[in-house]
Formats: sequence, structure tokens, C-alpha cells
Amino acid sequence: MLLPFAIICLLYHNILIMVSNYWHKQQHTEPLFSDLLWSKPENKMHAGKLLIIGGNLHGFSAPASAYSESEKAGIGSLRVLMPDAIQKTVGRFMPEADFGPSTPSGSFASRSLDAWFEQASWADAVLLAGDLGRNSETAILIESFVSKYDGQITLTKDAADYIIATPLTLLDRPATTLVLSFAQLQKLAKNARSVTAFTFNMDLLRLVDALHEFTMQHKTYIVTKHLGTMIVAVNGQVSTTKIDQDVDVWRVITAAKATVWWLQHPNKPFEALTTALVA
Repeated sequence: MLLPFAIICLLYHNILIMVSNYWHKQQHTEPLFSDLLWSKPENKMHAGKLLIIGGNLHGFSAPASAYSESEKAGIGSLRVLMPDAIQKTVGRFMPEADFGPSTPSGSFASRSLDAWFEQASWADAVLLAGDLGRNSETAILIESFVSKYDGQITLTKDAADYIIATPLTLLDRPATTLVLSFAQLQKLAKNARSVTAFTFNMDLLRLVDALHEFTMQHKTYIVTKHLGTMIVAVNGQVSTTKIDQDVDVWRVITAAKATVWWLQHPNKPFEALTTALVA
């Protein structure tokens, strides 16, 4: 008769075999999908167009950082859209920025929707970079835009928070990437009434398995960080990349790079989002 410990070891071994079918491990010094490096556009005319949306009267570092990181990642053309409450401040050092109507508190007003769609019609992808503030009008605006726009969208920071509160409108939307803290991932799964629970004490094996199940159930792509590891989950496939150096603003940096690589390889979202972490 097998001892309890031996049974546990056998079960763990079987889980490892099962997980190996969808768990892809990437080194931070070497892209797992190196062929994407060679297929990256060299000419800016073919490197894609990105619209970054974010900012409010009291903060706009997220869209500014996303702009800088997108340029580093090799985007072809960039536009930034912010609320007009900060036009006088931002216009001095970002003359290329565009602006939409603001609420009295300095966030995007719901009547900015036309400006969002007008700018998005030019772009190949949209990044909602965050610093949008806490405002009910902005919440309605984001939900309306995400539900009606049919292009690639990446959301992070408080832009993702708006969707996490009512996730069922987003989780089955095609061409959507969420770059989330682990706490945000927890809330997303809970509010979606997922049978998959995410806990801070789960090890990497259980997290990979949980994300596999979650992204098999939902169309949204997930990028998160846990235990010093970046994790990408797309349609049940999961990649992990150990971090060699952590940064506080990792969500904005990661979202910008991931969006650029994804829009340049739209038919390979898993490979693109994974490669963006080390490129």
C-alpha cells in the first residue's frame, strides 16, 4: 500500500506532466519565440499605429510613460489622448497630444466618446494606460468604448479597475489584453464568479494551472506578476519569465511593450506578449 507522501508525489508528478502541455518557460535573457525578433518591422511605416489614452487633472505619468516605452519598443506612429483639463500643462512638453472633454474634476467626460472613437479609427491598437481617476462618468465612458470598439485593446492600472468591477462585459471580448497586478487578478476572477480561485500563497504550478483554466473559459488575454515571475496566459497557453530586476511601474512598461509587439504580430498574441517581456 502506498504511503500518503508517495501518493502526493505521484499526483504532483501527474500534474507536472499535464501542465507541461501548456506551460512554456522563458529565460529573461533569451526569447522563447526568437523568430518574432526577425519578423519585427524595420520600417516605421510598417510598424503600426498606436493610440494611448489616459491621464486626469491630478496625474498623467501613465500615458507619458506608455508613450516613451512604446517608442522604445519600435512603434511606427503614436498618438496620445488626454482630458482637456490638463491641456495647458501637458501641451508644453507633449505638443503632439490630443485632448477630449473633461468632467469638472478633471477626468474624461462621457461626451469624450466621439473623440475616443475618432482617434481609435486611425489606430491599429488602443492602450488605456491608466491615471484616469475615479469618476462615474469615466467608468461609463470606458465601458461604452470597450463594448463598442472592435479593435485590439490593452488595459492596465485603474483603466483595468473600471472593467474588473463589471468583468462579464469584457472577459469574452476578443482582442483584449489585461495587464494586472495579482490583487487585480484576484478581484477579476471573484467578480466574474470564476470557479478558479487565485490566492497569494499559491505556488507557480498552481497559478499556471489556474490561468490555463481561466483563459480556456474566457477570451481575454492576461499578463500578471507573481513570485518574481511574469506570467502570460492566452487561450489556455501559459508562459512564465523570471524577472531579473523588478520595477515599481511594471504594469505601464509591460502594457506598452506588449501592445506594440501584439499589434505588430496580431495573429500570434501568445508569442507576441511573451516575447515583449524580454525584447
